[in-house]
Amino acid sequence: MVRMSAEERRESVIRAAMSEFSRGGYYGTSTEAIAKRVGVSQPYLFRLFPGKKAIFLAASQRCLRETREVFLEASKGLHGEEALHAMADAYTRLIAEQPEKLQMQLQTYVAVSAAEAAGDHEFGEMVRKGWMEIFDAVHVPLGGDVNETTTFMAYGMLVNALSGMGFPPGHRVWEGFYLSARAKPGQSDEA
Repeated sequence: MVRMSAEERRESVIRAAMSEFSRGGYYGTSTEAIAKRVGVSQPYLFRLFPGKKAIFLAASQRCLRETREVFLEASKGLHGEEALHAMADAYTRLIAEQPEKLQMQLQTYVAVSAAEAAGDHEFGEMVRKGWMEIFDAVHVPLGGDVNETTTFMAYGMLVNALSGMGFPPGHRVWEGFYLSARAKPGQSDEA
């Protein structure tokens, strides 16, 4: 059996943490569950990360980065409305095919709110920075128009909320969206 390097183990922990935190949130997920999913002991887990907060931060950063990368890839070489539809379609496919990405985003926003309320601003600063990187990645292909970018991001957050609540594709709640931004099959199986 080939031994994994510490960096490969860190990567395994981040993937496992995204899966666990996406379901249970920060407060409902134990480091024991993450360690078990990776196949390491908790003490080893804490050699890779200084604590649960650091693991959650790494998982949140990964989720934000991967979302930004979806927008960058979808909009490559496109501008304006063409870019808008490509990015909307790519994002709704992402959350249909990998629902843990949406769940992780939602858990991240909840954790930021709780941390801010408790006076911990470090986490919020990191998430706001990652969110602004997504905003900027969308802003350029939309012609640098702040109104278009804000509208796109607002619709995206509405897609997140509606998908998170389980509105299935074909439900009348999606009728006001461009086809590219509507829920995709697999996004939700409940009405």
